[in-house]
Amino acid sequence: GICFFCISFHQYCEWTFNLVLIVTSRVYIFPQEKDMEDQAYRNLQELESYSENTQSSLLYLLLEALGVRDVHADHAASHIGKAQGIITCLRAIPYNSQRRKVYLPMDICMLHGVSQEDFIRGSREKNVRDVVYDIASQAHTHLQHARTFTKNVPLNAFPALLHTVALEDYLERARKADFDVFHPALQQRNPLLPLHLYLRSWKKIY
Repeated sequence: GICFFCISFHQYCEWTFNLVLIVTSRVYIFPQEKDMEDQAYRNLQELESYSENTQSSLLYLLLEALGVRDVHADHAASHIGKAQGIITCLRAIPYNSQRRKVYLPMDICMLHGVSQEDFIRGSREKNVRDVVYDIASQAHTHLQHARTFTKNVPLNAFPALLHTVALEDYLERARKADFDVFHPALQQRNPLLPLHLYLRSWKKIY
């Protein structure tokens, strides 16, 4: 029984993690596509629109591949995709800053009196962290909205939505780092993610 469980658990983690990678691998592609435009988002709504057209669209494709055609699943995917795009933007800050590129919403930066140069030089001042906090809060809001559809989302749609675990993990680590995106802890992966994915699937929640 124990050996069978270990094998099944390993196979499940590998399958689930590979499925999540189908989506999260795009994290490193979309910022490069945005680089071609070479300009920051004017506001948070523009970032959300971009995320809907990219990350959410990938989730729609995954749902289609799973044979799911459900309005509740689509609504959940829309919010999760937006959260994914927002968090992608945050995760890419250290990489883009080294290339002297900043794509954060300009309206939020202006609200806190933060310039692009502040991010380029890797500032960890409170006003810089406040910008990150505001943006991260919007991602968290989208994840919360996505979960309001949980009871109505078909169970066979859950594999496409389970990468909320990775998104939550980043937001939690960002919170512990006081939203300092340059903190070393945010540059590392959580080795327990596969286990968390398994537990979420077992509990039938995303």
